[in-house]
Amino acid sequence: MSDITDVPGVRVGHWSDVTARTGCTVVLLPDQGAVTSVDVRGAAPGTRETDVLAPDNQVQVAHAVLLTGGSAFGLAAADGVMGWLESRGVGVPTPAGLVPVVPAAVLYDLAAGRPDVRPGPAEGRAAAEAALGGRPCGSGVLGAGTGATVGKLFGEPVPGGLGTASIALPGGGTVGALVAVNAVGDVVGDDGTLLAGAGTVARLLSEVPPAPVPGSATTLALVATDVALTKTQAHRLAVVAHDGLAQAIRPVHTSYDGDTVFATSTGSVTPADPSLLTLQAAAVTVVAQAVRRAVQPH
Repeated sequence: MSDITDVPGVRVGHWSDVTARTGCTVVLLPDQGAVTSVDVRGAAPGTRETDVLAPDNQVQVAHAVLLTGGSAFGLAAADGVMGWLESRGVGVPTPAGLVPVVPAAVLYDLAAGRPDVRPGPAEGRAAAEAALGGRPCGSGVLGAGTGATVGKLFGEPVPGGLGTASIALPGGGTVGALVAVNAVGDVVGDDGTLLAGAGTVARLLSEVPPAPVPGSATTLALVATDVALTKTQAHRLAVVAHDGLAQAIRPVHTSYDGDTVFATSTGSVTPADPSLLTLQAAAVTVVAQAVRRAVQPH
């Protein structure tokens, strides 16, 4: 099965607690960092260090990206990732020492298991350590997707999960995606067939749902490529990649979701201009595939 770790320079590690139904996922990037940006479409995001990823801001690279459960509490896991990177001599040089750049985004899984158990610095460090093993990311109930659920409006939510996919580009290079699927809506196949959820869109058009719990959903994604990009181009890749969420999750980008897509480039393949369009189209495809694999990993 294709995997985001097919992109050279990208390594992934997880920490999971299947009993408490929470976890986190760390994507390690090359030690020198990788050009990274982000686009947030959902109205209920929980993020850290995303402002620095704006195309016009000074810092150009990230050294790792954290996707985590635990709602806003889970952002503390980034402290562990930062400390681990600092101990390995990785970060942006400053007069007082290295400062690793670790953007992070959270999803709400507190109602899925034990709300008093959530990823923190030790768990973030453990996930970063696990990434050194060089294993494929994998799909299913693991890492940031351990407590994820979908179809939250009508009846009991059903399990979401973590999914990954990749495509080799015809002009050279690879694009991969990693998605933690924790949506208000449902996951659907490319023909619209319901894969996980409650037939939410059809029911919304025919009946009034119970009031959703604010901030209880969010789908998080990272698109990675070895095609060299500027920060502005990485931002555009993140923007376009949201279309993959829209293809596979219905409804998406709602008032109750915090949908966030990161895009990163390890920069080892130099593109020709037309290949950027190919890259954007491929990113949409792998994001949609990753969403579906999150709920159907086999």
